[in-house]
Amino acid sequence: MNMPAKIKIAWYGKHFGEEPPLVGRKDQGAGTIFFTGCNLRCVFCQNYQISQRNLGKDYAIEELVTIMLDLQKAEAVNIDLVSPTVWWQQIKEAIILAKNNGLVIPIVWNSNGYERLEIIKAMNGLVDIYLPDFKYSDDDVALKYSGIRNYVETAERALREMWRQVGPLQVDERGIARCGLLVRHLILPNNLENSFGVIDRLADLNENITVSLMKQFAPIFRATDFSELSRFVSRDESEQIFNYLSAMELNGWVQEDDCGEIFIPDFKKQHPFNN
Repeated sequence: MNMPAKIKIAWYGKHFGEEPPLVGRKDQGAGTIFFTGCNLRCVFCQNYQISQRNLGKDYAIEELVTIMLDLQKAEAVNIDLVSPTVWWQQIKEAIILAKNNGLVIPIVWNSNGYERLEIIKAMNGLVDIYLPDFKYSDDDVALKYSGIRNYVETAERALREMWRQVGPLQVDERGIARCGLLVRHLILPNNLENSFGVIDRLADLNENITVSLMKQFAPIFRATDFSELSRFVSRDESEQIFNYLSAMELNGWVQEDDCGEIFIPDFKKQHPFNN
């Protein structure tokens, strides 16, 4: 099957909303590229304009290569590929071309974790840092909120392959991530058991996995269709889950910012690092 000649991108630029090891100093930032489209249909998606409403602009693969190289010139500490799964074939080609033309900063695969194993295997040797979500430990919850089946087994298979390829998160002397696996988990209100189950499964996978607990959930998009999702995550909920993570002796942290204060790029601006 032939690949489409174009790839759809909603926003790219230097982004400071990722975890500290992924952004560096205030004048650096992650070299983030938000791709249009997603293989999940999460009712609480903060980026629903691009994941489910197709906001974005078409670019040729060669233009994506130029974007990557320009981000490196702008002193971004990595190339942060957000929601790359739908476009993985074109992205793979672009990474190879960019590396052949001087790209040396780490490649970050920033995905929802619901990945076909063959896609992750195809990225072996090209991706330095895997940044997947692990959203659910219960397939019924995954079906309810994201409209997909068999989430848990699919995500676990992908995580195991990511771990095999890159191992634990490693940072340099400046505290900037160079390679490894960092797993995110978004805390949902009224879903403590789901989060406890995610931590259990990560601990079973490997005790050296680094986990980022996110409390940025906001009752937007279709979340308010579900009464249990119609509020922000409470301090008590986030503390319980962080304490559980600590009790399981996993490395990681929880966001310090208030739940509603998450930075989301202006998707109408295509290249803010050149402004």
